[in-house]
Amino acid sequence: MSCPVLLVPNPNPNFETEIPKEEKTVAMSPDLDPEKFASLKFPETPYTYSERDVAVYALGVGACARDAVDADELKYVYHENGQKSIQVLPTFAALFSLGSLKFHVPGLDFDPRLLLHGQQYIEIYKPLPTSASLNNTVSVAGLHDKGKAAVVEMETRSYDKDSGALLCMNRTTVFLRGAGGFSKSSHPFSYSNYPKDQGSSVKIPKGQPFAVFEDCTLRSQALLYRLSGDYNPLHSDPMIAKIAGFTLPILHGLCTLGFAVRAIIKCICRGDSNMVKCISGRFLLHVYPGETLVTEMWLKGSRVIYQTKVQERSRAVLSGYVDLHGLSSSL
Repeated sequence: MSCPVLLVPNPNPNFETEIPKEEKTVAMSPDLDPEKFASLKFPETPYTYSERDVAVYALGVGACARDAVDADELKYVYHENGQKSIQVLPTFAALFSLGSLKFHVPGLDFDPRLLLHGQQYIEIYKPLPTSASLNNTVSVAGLHDKGKAAVVEMETRSYDKDSGALLCMNRTTVFLRGAGGFSKSSHPFSYSNYPKDQGSSVKIPKGQPFAVFEDCTLRSQALLYRLSGDYNPLHSDPMIAKIAGFTLPILHGLCTLGFAVRAIIKCICRGDSNMVKCISGRFLLHVYPGETLVTEMWLKGSRVIYQTKVQERSRAVLSGYVDLHGLSSSL
Protein backbone atom coordinates (compact mmCIF):
# COMPACT_ATOMS: atom_id res chain seq x y z
CA MET A 1 0.00 0.00 0.00
CA SER A 2 1.46 3.34 -0.98
CA CYS A 3 1.46 6.01 1.65
CA PRO A 4 1.58 9.79 1.05
CA VAL A 5 4.68 11.23 2.71
CA LEU A 6 4.05 13.81 5.42
CA LEU A 7 6.76 16.44 5.16
CA VAL A 8 7.90 17.56 8.59
CA PRO A 9 10.37 20.46 8.67
CA ASN A 10 13.39 19.32 10.73
CA PRO A 11 11.61 17.93 13.85
CA ASN A 12 13.71 18.08 17.02
CA PRO A 13 13.41 14.91 19.15
CA ASN A 14 14.71 16.71 22.23
CA PHE A 15 11.41 17.48 23.95
CA GLU A 16 12.73 19.69 26.75
CA THR A 17 14.76 22.09 24.60
CA GLU A 18 11.66 22.73 22.53
CA ILE A 19 9.66 24.01 25.53
CA PRO A 20 9.81 27.75 26.21
CA LYS A 21 11.84 28.62 29.31
CA GLU A 22 8.84 30.01 31.13
CA GLU A 23 7.15 26.62 30.84
CA LYS A 24 10.03 24.65 32.36
CA THR A 25 10.00 25.84 35.96
CA VAL A 26 7.87 23.86 38.40
CA ALA A 27 7.85 24.59 42.10
CA MET A 28 9.49 21.94 44.23
CA SER A 29 7.69 21.21 47.47
CA PRO A 30 9.51 20.04 50.59
CA ASP A 31 6.24 18.53 51.81
CA LEU A 32 6.43 15.43 49.62
CA ASP A 33 7.15 12.30 51.63
CA PRO A 34 8.13 9.68 49.02
CA GLU A 35 7.65 6.83 51.50
CA LYS A 36 4.04 7.85 52.08
CA PHE A 37 3.46 8.41 48.37
CA ALA A 38 4.63 4.89 47.56
CA SER A 39 2.09 3.43 49.99
CA LEU A 40 -0.85 5.60 48.93
CA LYS A 41 -4.22 3.94 48.45
CA PHE A 42 -6.44 5.24 45.66
CA PRO A 43 -10.21 4.78 45.44
CA GLU A 44 -11.56 2.00 43.24
CA THR A 45 -12.79 3.39 39.93
CA PRO A 46 -15.41 1.97 37.55
CA TYR A 47 -14.86 1.58 33.82
CA THR A 48 -17.59 0.55 31.41
CA TYR A 49 -17.23 -0.10 27.70
CA SER A 50 -19.42 -1.38 24.88
CA GLU A 51 -18.94 -3.27 21.63
CA ARG A 52 -18.98 0.06 19.83
CA ASP A 53 -16.02 1.25 21.93
CA VAL A 54 -14.11 -1.91 21.00
CA ALA A 55 -14.73 -1.37 17.27
CA VAL A 56 -13.82 2.34 17.40
CA TYR A 57 -10.59 1.44 19.18
CA ALA A 58 -9.70 -1.18 16.56
CA LEU A 59 -10.17 1.37 13.79
CA GLY A 60 -8.14 3.86 15.82
CA VAL A 61 -5.09 1.57 15.79
CA GLY A 62 -5.38 0.88 12.07
CA ALA A 63 -7.43 -2.32 11.86
CA CYS A 64 -8.83 -2.84 8.35
CA ALA A 65 -7.28 0.43 7.14
CA ARG A 66 -5.34 -1.32 4.38
CA ASP A 67 -8.16 -3.70 3.49
CA ALA A 68 -11.74 -3.19 4.67
CA VAL A 69 -12.36 -6.96 4.53
CA ASP A 70 -9.00 -8.06 5.96
CA ALA A 71 -9.31 -11.76 6.83
CA ASP A 72 -7.34 -11.30 10.07
CA GLU A 73 -8.93 -8.07 11.28
CA LEU A 74 -12.56 -7.89 10.20
CA LYS A 75 -13.48 -9.78 13.39
CA TYR A 76 -12.45 -6.73 15.45
CA VAL A 77 -15.10 -4.52 13.89
CA TYR A 78 -17.78 -6.85 12.47
CA HIS A 79 -19.66 -10.03 13.39
CA GLU A 80 -17.84 -12.09 10.81
CA ASN A 81 -19.18 -15.53 9.85
CA GLY A 82 -22.05 -15.25 12.27
CA GLN A 83 -19.89 -14.73 15.38
CA LYS A 84 -22.00 -13.49 18.29
CA SER A 85 -19.64 -10.67 19.19
CA ILE A 86 -16.59 -8.96 17.79
CA GLN A 87 -13.16 -9.80 19.21
CA VAL A 88 -11.10 -7.42 21.32
CA LEU A 89 -7.51 -6.47 20.58
CA PRO A 90 -5.34 -7.05 23.67
CA THR A 91 -4.00 -3.49 23.62
CA PHE A 92 -7.56 -2.26 24.25
CA ALA A 93 -6.70 -3.05 27.88
CA ALA A 94 -4.38 -0.03 27.95
CA LEU A 95 -7.44 2.24 27.96
CA PHE A 96 -8.35 0.98 31.44
CA SER A 97 -5.24 2.70 32.83
CA LEU A 98 -5.94 6.21 31.51
CA GLY A 99 -7.59 7.22 34.78
CA SER A 100 -4.48 6.31 36.76
CA LEU A 101 -2.67 9.35 35.34
CA LYS A 102 -5.15 11.77 36.91
CA PHE A 103 -3.59 11.58 40.36
CA HIS A 104 -2.93 14.46 42.72
CA VAL A 105 -0.51 14.10 45.58
CA PRO A 106 0.25 17.00 47.95
CA GLY A 107 3.90 17.93 47.50
CA LEU A 108 4.31 16.39 44.05
CA ASP A 109 3.80 19.45 41.89
CA PHE A 110 4.14 19.21 38.13
CA ASP A 111 2.86 20.79 34.95
CA PRO A 112 0.64 18.21 33.16
CA ARG A 113 1.85 19.62 29.84
CA LEU A 114 5.36 18.39 30.69
CA LEU A 115 4.26 14.82 31.41
CA LEU A 116 5.87 12.23 29.14
CA HIS A 117 4.51 8.71 28.77
CA GLY A 118 7.64 6.56 29.01
CA GLN A 119 6.53 2.93 29.09
CA GLN A 120 3.47 0.69 29.15
CA TYR A 121 3.39 -2.87 30.46
CA ILE A 122 0.25 -5.02 30.13
CA GLU A 123 -0.55 -8.51 31.36
CA ILE A 124 -3.64 -10.23 29.94
CA TYR A 125 -5.12 -12.94 32.18
CA LYS A 126 -8.32 -13.66 30.28
CA PRO A 127 -9.61 -12.74 26.80
CA LEU A 128 -11.30 -9.37 27.14
CA PRO A 129 -15.10 -9.48 26.76
CA THR A 130 -16.70 -7.44 23.98
CA SER A 131 -18.50 -5.30 26.54
CA ALA A 132 -18.05 -5.11 30.28
CA SER A 133 -18.30 -3.15 33.49
CA LEU A 134 -15.02 -3.16 35.37
CA ASN A 135 -13.66 -2.15 38.73
CA ASN A 136 -10.14 -0.76 38.59
CA THR A 137 -7.80 -0.72 41.57
CA VAL A 138 -4.88 1.69 41.28
CA SER A 139 -1.66 1.70 43.27
CA VAL A 140 1.85 3.13 43.05
CA ALA A 141 4.20 0.53 41.57
CA GLY A 142 7.26 2.75 41.50
CA LEU A 143 8.60 6.21 42.32
CA HIS A 144 12.06 7.43 41.36
CA ASP A 145 13.84 10.76 41.88
CA LYS A 146 15.87 11.60 38.76
CA GLY A 147 16.96 15.03 39.93
CA LYS A 148 15.21 17.30 37.45
CA ALA A 149 12.36 14.85 36.93
CA ALA A 150 10.30 12.31 38.82
CA VAL A 151 9.43 8.92 37.38
CA VAL A 152 6.10 7.55 38.57
CA GLU A 153 4.81 4.04 37.85
CA MET A 154 1.10 3.47 38.37
CA GLU A 155 -0.40 -0.02 38.40
CA THR A 156 -4.02 -0.63 37.41
CA ARG A 157 -5.72 -3.99 37.98
CA SER A 158 -9.03 -4.47 36.19
CA TYR A 159 -11.70 -6.81 37.54
CA ASP A 160 -14.95 -7.85 35.91
CA LYS A 161 -17.67 -6.28 38.04
CA ASP A 162 -20.06 -9.24 37.75
CA SER A 163 -17.72 -12.19 38.22
CA GLY A 164 -14.92 -10.51 40.13
CA ALA A 165 -12.39 -12.12 37.77
CA LEU A 166 -9.09 -10.31 37.25
CA LEU A 167 -8.89 -9.60 33.51
CA CYS A 168 -5.66 -7.65 33.12
CA MET A 169 -3.02 -5.45 34.70
CA ASN A 170 -1.44 -2.27 33.36
CA ARG A 171 1.71 -0.58 34.60
CA THR A 172 2.12 2.92 33.25
CA THR A 173 5.42 4.78 33.56
CA VAL A 174 5.43 8.57 33.25
CA PHE A 175 8.18 11.17 33.45
CA LEU A 176 7.20 14.33 35.32
CA ARG A 177 9.67 16.93 34.18
CA GLY A 178 10.48 19.51 36.83
CA ALA A 179 9.09 17.36 39.68
CA GLY A 180 12.32 15.73 40.88
CA GLY A 181 14.64 16.67 43.71
CA PHE A 182 12.38 15.42 46.50
CA SER A 183 14.78 12.91 48.08
CA LYS A 184 15.32 13.38 51.82
CA SER A 185 18.95 12.27 51.64
CA SER A 186 21.90 12.50 49.27
CA HIS A 187 20.94 9.11 47.84
CA PRO A 188 18.17 9.56 45.23
CA PHE A 189 14.93 7.93 46.30
CA SER A 190 13.96 4.88 44.22
CA TYR A 191 11.14 2.42 44.89
CA SER A 192 9.47 -0.33 42.87
CA ASN A 193 7.39 -3.32 43.94
CA TYR A 194 7.78 -5.68 40.97
CA PRO A 195 10.57 -7.90 39.52
CA LYS A 196 13.35 -5.91 37.85
CA ASP A 197 13.13 -7.87 34.60
CA GLN A 198 9.39 -7.30 34.24
CA GLY A 199 8.70 -4.66 31.64
CA SER A 200 12.35 -3.70 31.37
CA SER A 201 13.84 -2.47 28.13
CA VAL A 202 15.13 -5.09 25.70
CA LYS A 203 18.19 -5.25 23.52
CA ILE A 204 17.31 -5.23 19.84
CA PRO A 205 19.01 -8.14 18.03
CA LYS A 206 21.58 -7.27 15.37
CA GLY A 207 20.51 -10.01 12.97
CA GLN A 208 17.83 -9.84 10.31
CA PRO A 209 14.30 -9.71 11.75
CA PHE A 210 12.05 -12.75 11.43
CA ALA A 211 9.28 -10.55 10.05
CA VAL A 212 8.77 -6.92 9.01
CA PHE A 213 5.39 -5.22 8.68
CA GLU A 214 4.80 -1.80 7.16
CA ASP A 215 1.71 0.16 8.07
CA CYS A 216 0.58 3.64 7.12
CA THR A 217 -1.05 5.92 9.66
CA LEU A 218 -3.72 8.37 8.54
CA ARG A 219 -3.21 12.10 8.84
CA SER A 220 -6.36 12.01 10.96
CA GLN A 221 -5.17 9.00 13.02
CA ALA A 222 -4.81 10.91 16.29
CA LEU A 223 -8.28 12.44 15.86
CA LEU A 224 -9.70 8.96 15.39
CA TYR A 225 -7.76 7.40 18.26
CA ARG A 226 -8.72 10.14 20.73
CA LEU A 227 -12.33 8.93 20.47
CA SER A 228 -11.23 6.03 22.67
CA GLY A 229 -10.86 8.38 25.62
CA ASP A 230 -7.46 10.11 25.50
CA TYR A 231 -8.42 13.72 24.81
CA ASN A 232 -5.03 15.28 25.58
CA PRO A 233 -4.94 18.36 23.29
CA LEU A 234 -1.31 17.61 22.47
CA HIS A 235 -2.74 15.18 19.90
CA SER A 236 -5.27 17.53 18.32
CA ASP A 237 -4.53 21.20 19.04
CA PRO A 238 -1.78 22.77 16.86
CA MET A 239 -1.09 25.55 19.39
CA ILE A 240 -0.66 23.12 22.31
CA ALA A 241 1.61 20.99 20.14
CA LYS A 242 3.80 24.00 19.34
CA ILE A 243 4.05 24.96 23.03
CA ALA A 244 5.28 21.42 23.70
CA GLY A 245 7.88 21.80 20.96
CA PHE A 246 6.29 19.84 18.11
CA THR A 247 5.64 21.03 14.58
CA LEU A 248 2.19 19.42 14.54
CA PRO A 249 -0.05 17.47 16.94
CA ILE A 250 1.55 14.07 17.54
CA LEU A 251 0.15 10.56 17.63
CA HIS A 252 -0.68 8.98 20.99
CA GLY A 253 2.06 6.62 22.14
CA LEU A 254 -0.55 3.97 22.97
CA CYS A 255 -1.85 4.25 19.42
CA THR A 256 1.63 3.45 18.09
CA LEU A 257 1.75 0.51 20.52
CA GLY A 258 -1.58 -0.71 19.12
CA PHE A 259 -0.17 -0.61 15.58
CA ALA A 260 2.92 -2.58 16.64
CA VAL A 261 1.02 -5.31 18.49
CA ARG A 262 -1.43 -5.61 15.56
CA ALA A 263 1.58 -6.27 13.33
CA ILE A 264 2.79 -9.02 15.67
CA ILE A 265 -0.65 -10.64 15.83
CA LYS A 266 -0.86 -10.63 12.04
CA CYS A 267 2.69 -11.79 11.27
CA ILE A 268 3.54 -14.08 14.20
CA CYS A 269 0.22 -15.14 15.73
CA ARG A 270 -1.46 -15.74 12.36
CA GLY A 271 -4.33 -13.49 13.41
CA ASP A 272 -4.96 -15.15 16.81
CA SER A 273 -4.94 -12.31 19.34
CA ASN A 274 -5.62 -14.72 22.23
CA MET A 275 -2.00 -15.86 21.99
CA VAL A 276 -0.86 -12.59 23.57
CA LYS A 277 0.13 -13.03 27.20
CA CYS A 278 1.88 -9.77 28.05
CA ILE A 279 3.03 -6.62 26.26
CA SER A 280 5.88 -4.25 27.04
CA GLY A 281 6.48 -1.05 25.13
CA ARG A 282 8.99 1.74 25.62
CA PHE A 283 8.21 5.01 23.86
CA LEU A 284 11.35 6.42 22.27
CA LEU A 285 10.21 9.24 20.00
CA HIS A 286 7.07 10.96 18.77
CA VAL A 287 5.14 9.99 15.63
CA TYR A 288 3.36 12.47 13.39
CA PRO A 289 -0.01 11.27 11.98
CA GLY A 290 0.44 10.34 8.32
CA GLU A 291 3.88 8.78 8.81
CA THR A 292 4.64 5.15 7.92
CA LEU A 293 5.35 2.71 10.76
CA VAL A 294 7.70 -0.19 10.08
CA THR A 295 7.66 -2.89 12.79
CA GLU A 296 10.54 -5.36 12.87
CA MET A 297 10.12 -8.61 14.81
CA TRP A 298 12.59 -11.18 16.19
CA LEU A 299 11.68 -14.49 17.85
CA LYS A 300 13.30 -15.58 21.11
CA GLY A 301 11.43 -18.65 22.36
CA SER A 302 7.87 -17.58 23.08
CA ARG A 303 8.90 -13.92 23.17
CA VAL A 304 8.68 -11.53 20.23
CA ILE A 305 11.16 -8.68 20.47
CA TYR A 306 10.08 -5.78 18.31
CA GLN A 307 11.11 -2.33 17.19
CA THR A 308 8.94 0.17 15.35
CA LYS A 309 10.49 2.85 13.18
CA VAL A 310 9.16 5.85 11.28
CA GLN A 311 10.08 5.26 7.67
CA GLU A 312 10.15 8.93 6.64
CA ARG A 313 12.69 9.91 9.32
CA SER A 314 14.48 6.55 9.74
CA ARG A 315 14.07 6.81 13.51
CA ALA A 316 13.02 4.21 16.09
CA VAL A 317 9.91 5.37 17.96
CA LEU A 318 8.97 2.28 20.00
CA SER A 319 10.59 -0.92 21.20
CA GLY A 320 9.68 -3.76 23.51
CA TYR A 321 8.49 -7.33 23.60
CA VAL A 322 5.34 -9.42 23.50
CA ASP A 323 5.20 -12.76 25.32
CA LEU A 324 2.96 -15.40 23.76
CA HIS A 325 1.17 -18.45 25.13
CA GLY A 326 2.61 -20.57 22.35
CA LEU A 327 3.88 -20.43 18.78
CA SER A 328 2.80 -22.41 15.75
CA SER A 329 5.23 -25.17 14.85
CA SER A 330 4.97 -23.98 11.24
CA LEU A 331 6.93 -20.88 12.23
